[in-house]
Parts: sequence; structure tokens; C-alpha cells
Amino acid sequence: MAYNPHNPLIVQSDRTALLEVDNPRYEECRDQLAAFCELIKSPEHIHTYRLTPLSLWNARAAGMTAEEMTSVLDEYSKYDVPGNIVHDIRDYVGRYGRLKLFIQEGSLLLQAADNLLMTEIRHNKAIQKYLLAPLDARTVEIPLLERGRIKQMLIKIGFPVEDLAGYTDGDQLEIRFREITRGGKPFMPRPYQEAATASFWAGGSAAGGSGVLVLPCGAGKTIIGMDAMVRAQMQTLIIVTGITAAHQWRDEILDKTTLTEDMIGEYSGETKNIRPVTIATYQVLTSRRNPDKKRKIKGQPENLDGSDEFDDADFDERPKKSALSPEAAEGYLNLDLFNRQNWGMIIYDEVHLLPAPVFRITAEIQAKRRLGLTATLVREDGREDDVFTLIGPKKADVPWKVLEKQGWIATAICTEIRIALADSHRLEYAIADPREKYRLASCNPIKEDLIAALFEKHNNDSVLVIGQYLDQLDSITKRFDAPVITGKTPQREREQIYAAFRTGEIKRLIVSKVANFSIDLPDANVAIQVSGTFGSRQEEAQRLGRILRPKSDGSIAHFYSLVTRETRDQEFATHRQLFLTEQGYRYEIIDAEALLQSPSS
Repeated sequence: MAYNPHNPLIVQSDRTALLEVDNPRYEECRDQLAAFCELIKSPEHIHTYRLTPLSLWNARAAGMTAEEMTSVLDEYSKYDVPGNIVHDIRDYVGRYGRLKLFIQEGSLLLQAADNLLMTEIRHNKAIQKYLLAPLDARTVEIPLLERGRIKQMLIKIGFPVEDLAGYTDGDQLEIRFREITRGGKPFMPRPYQEAATASFWAGGSAAGGSGVLVLPCGAGKTIIGMDAMVRAQMQTLIIVTGITAAHQWRDEILDKTTLTEDMIGEYSGETKNIRPVTIATYQVLTSRRNPDKKRKIKGQPENLDGSDEFDDADFDERPKKSALSPEAAEGYLNLDLFNRQNWGMIIYDEVHLLPAPVFRITAEIQAKRRLGLTATLVREDGREDDVFTLIGPKKADVPWKVLEKQGWIATAICTEIRIALADSHRLEYAIADPREKYRLASCNPIKEDLIAALFEKHNNDSVLVIGQYLDQLDSITKRFDAPVITGKTPQREREQIYAAFRTGEIKRLIVSKVANFSIDLPDANVAIQVSGTFGSRQEEAQRLGRILRPKSDGSIAHFYSLVTRETRDQEFATHRQLFLTEQGYRYEIIDAEALLQSPSS
């Protein structure tokens, strides 16, 4: 057996790979593993990755071959890569494209690479109801409206479908980028933005037109969406996380394209105007006819700040039906927006948060071009395979650290500050149930002393304090006399506070989880996270993203996470940090005592 002690990786036959953090080749190995493996644990010295079918299929859809994947493992492994791992990679990667969907003479056809595979599919009882008459031993007709659901069913038995059935064009829309923005600044998309859009569009062929583009917060996903619209020249529906995000999309489109105010509509809780480009919120699309009937979803956090904007915890349920039949649609007020206009493309902003009802309608509109934008494909409900099948596979994934080195996003230092549990909480914590333990540890009052120390350390910086518990945020607001934005804050007041923060009129801002998504605060350079949504990896990525806009003075951004040691708070913090660790960020861990003794150091 070959052995190279200088390499950092140990590949195991159970499809896991152990990566030594202290090895000189750690960073280069990490960056290449992230393309086709999933990080599952990241303690101080050894990080654990796992090869999964979906991670391999996404890598293949993005253009990576099985040979390239195995060569990465061979390059960095201390020992010979187990033979079954090489076989598994070739097998799973080889499955992508063995089934193809295409249109022939107006009929939707599913074709297998060989007779045996089609025989297996035709004898699967769960799939049989989606099949019509066979054309030959390898080809069967599928009902046109079952295009999405057949893809959902087939990926669950291990065979992702390559969808080459193409799209129906929407109504025409003339749109171009401005060379000089309305604000008077020269403009053109950055090279990585154009490359990402080109990978999605694929020259307008059936091989493109559906997929997900993964880029860091602050990298300009809005511009990528507009670039797709410019290439499509068709009416577009854009779905976003809330009213603030909708207004930011509208302002960016007006600033950088030739579209005018009367061509852009908003479909939200505040107003419902349908225009050639319409920006809708997830919240209004999933609003119910009986709003008094609250759903309780087992195991999901509540909407603790009273927000009436989109909250992924409200919608992360698994639908009992996989189709948006009339019966399934009953109770939803606005899902028919998807069919109310002849859209040529639908853009899903923050696609990792897509709620279940939108998944269901998306299954029925597979003939529309679909673009998903996100900073992370991680979903806390495990529905990454539905994103893959219904929106499309990952077409581009731009590493955060790559854009940081190129100067497109700010350099960030991540620090976890560990604090002892306050004496006043110890007895209550000891006897509490697990959920209450997390709340008590998250709301540890000693965290306020740390905030004071960090405010002093960053006295001249623009600082965000981010949390999810309303009573905790109220206490912080009163102590430091800083404005707060929660779900209860009226939209007009939110925008006034955000504007004051952007201009530097206020330097400290307290925000709840409503600020996790799509909030543009370019001068924010310090974030202090006091509490989060349990172990949410995507939330950690979004919160770091609030401070990653490049700074005009080139300054470094600081992301602090205040964690109560030896509690549920620390357990969940370890899980939240997985995604950012995979992207190359290291959390420096320090004790609170050192900072409290020397707050200005």
C-alpha cells in the first residue's frame, strides 16, 4: 500500500474523508474537495467530508468528471483510495444522463441508456402512474404536466434525469444593461458574474435555462439575475424573501437596465401590481385563505420575532401531495401568479429557502426557464434533491475565498467568543427541556457585557447585532440606546433606519432574523451574532454575508459569534459553522474573560 505522510487526506471505504487542518496542503485540498463532497464535521484538527450521490451529481452537472474527482482524492490522500470509492464515484457520476427527457413531435419522452434500466423503471410501482405507452424498449411517453414529478421520483431511486425537453418562450421584453447607471457610475457585469450566467444560459439551448448559481453574499447575485433577463429578453417573475429585498431588486433593475418604473410590478402584502417584470415575495405566494389557522411544524423553531415577512421555519413542511393539484392549491391565495402571465423565466432568489407550496407549483411549470440564486445550497429540511430536480442542478459555484482574494468581497475574520453561563441561569438551565435550554443559553445576560466590550473595540465601525429572541433584542436595545428592526417594525420605518445606517447617521443597529436575507448594508463591517436558529448553516452564511460588501477603504470585516460554553448554544454553534468552514473561513475561538479584561485590545 502506498503511503505519503505529507498528504492531508484519509479516504475511507464508508465514503467519508478525513482532512488534517494543520497540514500545509490543507487549504488547497479543502478547496478542491468542496466541489464534490459535503462537509459534515469541522472540529479544530480533523474535518470530515462525505461523498453523497447529490454532491457528485451537482459536481457533474457543473462540468466536473469522475476522473477529475478521483484524481483529487489520489493527489491528496495519505493512503491508496479504497477501490469501492473509485467505483462508487464512477457509478454515481455515470448515472447522470443515463435518463433523458426530450420533446419529439409535441410529446414528452423519457429515454434510458439501455433496456434494463427502462425495464426497472417501468416495473417500479411508484413511477408506473406517470408513464404512458412505450415507444420502444428504451423510450416511454410521459404526460407533459408530469415532467417535474417524474424527475422527483427518479432521483429518489438513484437516477437523476438530464432534462433536455426545452422551454416555451414567454412574452417578449426588451431589456438592456446601461453603460452608465442612473446614479452616474460606469457599469458592466464582472467577469465571474458573466461566466456564471453563461453557464446557466448555455447559449439559449435546451441544455441551459434551468439551474442554480451559488455565489457568496455580496457577490452581486442580483446582477446575475438581470444578466439572465437581458439574455432571455422575456417577461420575468422574480420571487424574493421579503418587501425590503423586493425594493432592492427594483432599485437595482432601474439603476442598471433600460427598464422603466411602469414596467416593474410588486406583488407583496403591501401592493399587487403585475407588470412585464414582477417581483413577488415568498410570504404573499404562500399566504393562506384562513390566516387564523396557524401551522405548528414539529422540530422547527417558531417565528420568535413576530415577523410577517418570509420565515423559512413557517414553510419547511414536507407536502403530503407531490403535485399542486386543485385540491392541493386550495387554501393558497396567490399561487396562480405563476400562470397569470406568460412568463419566460422565473428567478428564485435565496432558492435554499424555497417553501413547500412553491416547490409544488414549480413541479407543474417545468416548461418555464428557472434560475435559482443562493449563497448556499444547504437546506435544513434536507430537500436539496428537490432543488436539483425542480429548479435545476448547480451550474456554477464560486468559492467565497476566491472572490475575497480578487477583492470582490471583503476579507472577513470570524471569531467565536465563549462565555460561562450566568449564575442566575444555572439552576433553570439544569432542569429545562432541550428547547428551553437553548433559549436560556442563547439569552445569557453576560453576552450584553461582551457587546459593550466589542462596541468599545469597534467604536468607529458600523456594527450589526443580530439575534432571534425578541426579549433579548429589546434588552440590548434599551441598554445601548440603539435602534432595532424586527418583524414588528413597519416597512417604512425599516427602510428609514436602514438608510440612516447606510449614511453613517447611526453606527449601531440591532436586527432580528428578518435581516438574514437580501439586505444591502454596504458599509456594515462588524456583525455580532448573539443568538441563531438552532444549528442553521445557511443562516450563518447569510449573516456573515451582511458584512461582506467590499469596503471603500479596504478594511477587514469582523464576524463575532457569542456562544455560551458547555451548553446547547455551543453544540448548535459548531453545526452552524460548517458551511463557512467549508468555504475557507476559520473561527478563532477565544474566552470572554480575555476580551472583558481588555476590551480595547
